[in-house]
Amino acid sequence: MAARGLSSPLSLVPGAAALLLVLSVERALALPEICSQCPGSVQNLSEVALYCKGTPELMLHARCCLNRKGIIVGLDLQNCSLKDPGPNFSQAHTAIIIDLQANPLQGDLTSTFRGFTQLQTLILPQDVTCPGDINAWDTVTFYINNQTCEAQRNLCNSTGDPEMCPENGSCAPDGPGLLQCVCAEGFHGYKCMRQGSFSLLMFFGILGSTTLSISILLWGTQRRKAKAS
Repeated sequence: MAARGLSSPLSLVPGAAALLLVLSVERALALPEICSQCPGSVQNLSEVALYCKGTPELMLHARCCLNRKGIIVGLDLQNCSLKDPGPNFSQAHTAIIIDLQANPLQGDLTSTFRGFTQLQTLILPQDVTCPGDINAWDTVTFYINNQTCEAQRNLCNSTGDPEMCPENGSCAPDGPGLLQCVCAEGFHGYKCMRQGSFSLLMFFGILGSTTLSISILLWGTQRRKAKAS
């Protein structure tokens, strides 16, 4: 009979595994700087918190909702006195939901959201225009203190201009109201006219030889000046 008050080794396994999981997740979650840009944590009744708690695989950390790999799925920076989202905002380009309400945001936010192709819900102050304007979203809803931009549109499906991209390129979304032309496999360069992969060996070879030539020229010039003096 086991001594009273002592746990068997098998009973410790689940607890140890849970502790290791928490520690590994904490290390992953601490990585994105944007999550701690604003002090405090996500409020329980915020849209980001409700979205995050509705999916078992997600968890809240500081101002972010992250998956098990530490990738940002939601970001809540409401009431942070932000005039702009800041230089680390691009770390949240994987986010599906972002809340920026109750901030004195200024200027056009379209370029700020370049690359945010996964974004489906964006909550903004009422006086701030949705990035890409109303044409970039299926629904824009105004409330007393904020507005919500929902369901980001893929403008590649509605441009109506088949010649927007070159022959060897195709249209791809690049964030709300933004598009980009992606070269087909095997093509690169201006208007995707160059065929074959970009040669890094050739690039660095040319760069190295140019640097060496300049260094030799400067060395020779300085040597002549030293002899003259």
